Amino acid sequence: MSNPNPASGSPDKEPATEAQAAQVAAGGVDRVATATAPKRPAQEPRPSLGRLFLDNLWAANTVTVTVLAVLLAMLVGAVLIIVSDPDVLATYGYITARPSDALNSSWTVVSEAYANLFKGAIFDPEAAGFTAALSPISETLTYTAPLVFTGLSVALAFRGGLFNIGAQGQATIGVILAALAGFLLPLPPVLHLLVAVLAGAAGGALWGFIPGILKARTGAHEVINTIMLNYVALYFLSWIIVQSGVQNPNRADAISRPVDSSAQFPRLLGDNLRVHAGILLAVLATWFVAWLLNRSTFGFELRAVGANPDAARTAGISVPRTYVLMMAIAGLLAGLGGSQMVLGSTANALTPLVVAQIGFDGILVALLGRVKPWGVLLAALLFGALQAGGNRMQGYAGISLELVTVLQALIVIFIAAPALVKAIFQLRAARAARLQTSLAKGW
Repeated sequence: MSNPNPASGSPDKEPATEAQAAQVAAGGVDRVATATAPKRPAQEPRPSLGRLFLDNLWAANTVTVTVLAVLLAMLVGAVLIIVSDPDVLATYGYITARPSDALNSSWTVVSEAYANLFKGAIFDPEAAGFTAALSPISETLTYTAPLVFTGLSVALAFRGGLFNIGAQGQATIGVILAALAGFLLPLPPVLHLLVAVLAGAAGGALWGFIPGILKARTGAHEVINTIMLNYVALYFLSWIIVQSGVQNPNRADAISRPVDSSAQFPRLLGDNLRVHAGILLAVLATWFVAWLLNRSTFGFELRAVGANPDAARTAGISVPRTYVLMMAIAGLLAGLGGSQMVLGSTANALTPLVVAQIGFDGILVALLGRVKPWGVLLAALLFGALQAGGNRMQGYAGISLELVTVLQALIVIFIAAPALVKAIFQLRAARAARLQTSLAKGW
């Protein structure tokens, strides 16, 4: 039996050779086992910083993908602009003979269209005067304000596990009650505006409460209920406009009396620009919803119910109560969005199309904003810019306004595309995490 090695302190091991024994005696190595230990597995090659950057770029499925979705939508939109112009298409008939004609004409029509889109939405460098220079951003903010509210309405319900398709109907009831309060109640200016805004919010909250209580008490699906309530609100609007005392006595068509000036939001940049104080209320509502979701007890309960209703119920959270409150608040937000349409500067009277499509556009805004409050605000700003710029693009570049709607749809499609290949992004994300770990260890 072998004796312990006094130099190395390793028992039951003998030096393999005399040379190794001499090294042990001289203190050259700690133990012979070091020389005979199994080798470590082959290490992964150290990734380059460029490779790591690209992996992290694609793994970040938030801002990066949103920006790429917008760029891809504009690229596809450029193709549609080219295809819709017969003069440009004619140059492609002889592209093999003179390709420069097709390329130049395509670049001209696309650049002109997007330049007018920018000039109509953000800033026109050729504008003369203060009013003309601020008119584009004024129009963008005017279109943005109601979209913020309907987007927040959809986003709030979605965070709680419900899909609120009824923002359109809730906004419709909101605009009805806001307008009725705006021309039926003789009140002083500030109080009149406050009462009209509260009336619109109450109408939307009521229209959101109905599917909420049905969901809580009977389990009725909120998508079906809200879609049906959209139709009820639409037909109620068409009916009430032509009623005595509501319809404008000086008009034969379906239009109500105008809202009193005392019940309208004050304009922020003068009477010649349409942007009004409703955009400030939209920012305040965004902050409130962000606080509600992230800082309040109800927001925690709402997110818990949205993540797993059964687990939330087990933890003592009242799921029916959460559903009712959530849909009521979502309806209140949509009702505020509807009230913007008559209390702001978009219109000052009820018509069958006064709400336009702000409820359905709110769904797109919520999805584009990743159902996060501040993301919804930025998405609404983008959609407002597309709407404002689309008007100029149609007038100056001869591009159909429907193309703006196509651009909006393309943006949402490309944002939804990563969900279809989620596994690929997860693999890349995992690989990026492994590469980061490797770099941190210095392998």
